[in-house]
This record gives sequence, C-alpha cells and structure tokens, in this order.
Amino acid sequence: MADHPHHPPKPGHEHGHEHSHEHTHEHSHDPAHEHGHSHGHEHGHEHGHGPHPHGHGSGSGRKFDPARLERLRDPARLVTQDPETLWQSATAGLDVRTVVDLGAGIGFFALPFARHLPQGTVYACDVNPEMLRYLEEAVRQAGAANVKPVQTEEVRVPLPDGCADLVLMVNLHHELDFRSETLAECRRLLRPGGRIAIVDWKAVPTEHGPPLEIRFAPEEVQSELEAAGFHAVAEHAIMPEHWCLTASR
Repeated sequence: MADHPHHPPKPGHEHGHEHSHEHTHEHSHDPAHEHGHSHGHEHGHEHGHGPHPHGHGSGSGRKFDPARLERLRDPARLVTQDPETLWQSATAGLDVRTVVDLGAGIGFFALPFARHLPQGTVYACDVNPEMLRYLEEAVRQAGAANVKPVQTEEVRVPLPDGCADLVLMVNLHHELDFRSETLAECRRLLRPGGRIAIVDWKAVPTEHGPPLEIRFAPEEVQSELEAAGFHAVAEHAIMPEHWCLTASR
C-alpha cells in the first residue's frame, strides 16, 4: 500500500476509554519494574500504567502473565499483523544485515525476519527472563541460529553503538514509561542511515489490544521521533488495526 509522509501533529489527541480491553502483546516486563524496553509486541503483556497515560513516570501495576503464551501463537494474528508485510515495508530500499527487535517476546516477528537474513543476525530483545527462556526454545525448535535472544535492562540494550540496520518495536510504544530515552537508545543502536520501524495499535476500538486512552496517534509518535533526531518519517498503511511508522537515523 502507499506510504506517505506525516503531516505536522494535530493540536489535540483523542483517547477514548475502554478499560474492558486487555493487552495482547508478545512481550513481557520484569515483575519488579516496567522497563523502558519492556517491549510488548502484540504479544501477551498485561501492563499497568501510571496516573498519566502518556506520562514518563516509572512503575506499573499489571504485568504480563506468561501462562497466556499460547494466545500469542494464534495463527489469526497473521491476518492483522503479518510479519512478511511488515518486513517489506520496514526494509524497502535498505541494506539490512542486522535487526534489533525490541520486545521480541515469543519471536513472532524475529523468527520470520531472520529467514530473510541467512547471513545476518536478529537480536531478539526482551526484559523478562521467563519470556526469553520460551524464546530460546522457539529459536532452537526453528533451527534459527541467527536469532540471538538478549536480556535488556531499564532503557538500555546491551549491544554496541551503531550495530543495527533496523530497529523494530511492535505494540511497545504505548507501554513505555520513558519514551524519549527509549527512542534515544534506538538511535544509538542504529548505524547512520539505519531505520526504525514502530508499529502500535490505532486509537480506535478494536477487539483486542490496550485501552484506548493509552494508545497513541501516529502524529504524536512522529513528533517524538523527530525530537529524538530521526528524519524522513513515513507512515505505511499495511495493517487494519495498527499504524506503522518508519524513520531514518
């Protein structure tokens, strides 16, 4: 589908209230802290948020229940969040050999992306040790030697500066307590000319996903990306329930 640059952010942002929704993110958080990289692809996290839905505070109440992992493996997710479609949009015109997937969870995106990089590497990052153990088993079963699980810390990924051609965050942005710091860390990880791809829930009612009041409009995230030093922000209309933004370092 056609990609188009964002226009300047709208003066206001509308977030409805729909508390009956539950998160279905692919990642999980450390039980003691809601990590800036506690990433959550639409993968089974259940997170709490501070009193200000878009604030920069720390700490949260609800956490991901790893017992719900099976829900993350539902093939129906391929209909609304197709990894192949995202790969095509995220990597178009970009020489990609190394991907950093923040909040990789069960590897829903990391494993398909790795198949495009037989000579490359996907660093599948998550803050939750139990989730990483599950991911390691999934990597073993898939024989995906080029997927490297990585334990992350608070707003810190233990990888070198400029190591990535592409940094991916799916269904994570609305969970971050420290968004500006996390975007700065993403920029640190990227080589000059590298790209970030952010996917998150549209701020409209959907059957699954987080409450509306904690979702972001893509215009808001565009502003945050530009403030973090990214440029060439573009939106890709590739998913029915999610927006997708890419930007260059």
